[in-house]
Amino acid sequence: MEVTAEKNENVAKMVFASIYPHYLNRLEKNGRTKEELDQVIEWFTGFDRDELQSLIDEKASFGTFFKKANIHPNAHLIKGVVCGYRIEEIEDEFEVYKQCRRMEKLIDELARGRKMEKILRKESN
Repeated sequence: MEVTAEKNENVAKMVFASIYPHYLNRLEKNGRTKEELDQVIEWFTGFDRDELQSLIDEKASFGTFFKKANIHPNAHLIKGVVCGYRIEEIEDEFEVYKQCRRMEKLIDELARGRKMEKILRKESN
């Protein structure tokens, strides 16, 4: 599947606060916690709990969310397929879409019971 400028723009306009409860609900159904979700998001974006809550309260779009984020330097290690898209094949010009899929991949791994040390990728030497 191919990402288009329109798809990237549609994701950029989506409100993060409207999607966050879906992430949380999925994780809680699988025995994970809000704290774990927030830990994964903090690792990926640099947002601490207060900053994350502020973005939720502001109803920030994904475009704004990722523009304000300080993406982890090891984010390039997040690979695989999410919703039919291979993350590493998404063009850099579709930055919002790519970052959104990377974050969803981390959340998916958390929901599937992967250990936190593995989710929070470290560069191997």
